[in-house]
Amino acid sequence: MASRLINLIKKIIMSNKEDKIAEEEIKDASETQDAPVEEKVEEKKELTSEEKLIISEDKFLRLFSEFENFRRRTQKEKANLITGASVDAYKIMLPILDDFDRAKETIDNAEDIKSLKEGINLILDKFTKSLVTNGLEVMNVVEQEFNADEHEAITNIPAPTEALKGKIIDVVEKGYKLNGKVIRFPKVVVGA
Repeated sequence: MASRLINLIKKIIMSNKEDKIAEEEIKDASETQDAPVEEKVEEKKELTSEEKLIISEDKFLRLFSEFENFRRRTQKEKANLITGASVDAYKIMLPILDDFDRAKETIDNAEDIKSLKEGINLILDKFTKSLVTNGLEVMNVVEQEFNADEHEAITNIPAPTEALKGKIIDVVEKGYKLNGKVIRFPKVVVGA
């Protein structure tokens, strides 16, 4: 691909050079026809083919360098975006991780199971709310029509009622959307 790009750039440079030379020759010819004999016509120094080649190579190297710099810069920006997104996700989860650490410490000394359940539910609620505020939503699909584009069927079972045929009866694994895009399809049981 790089060789195609190089060849294309060379062709563009050479065609631009040829166009400029042809324009200069036409301009010189028209000036000599219009100018009186008494006026001195400035002679332009003709570039040798070696000098033209050196100029073309220089332009080509500059264009190629600009392209390489652009490519490296965009790769670096893309990597920074990905890293930044990862950092944001971990920042959201760190307070919840702290809560789990505290819960683990209290489990060893706890005598009241009811308070342990309540603590775990609080941590789960906090985690769910932090994910929801960042665009994550649970796909509620129970009793909806099965759609192979949005659901992953694990198995079919006889429908308990006629109305549930072809509909989702149970969810084995929840599905999630992030900012409207499905990031995990729900695994469901479909009524047959």
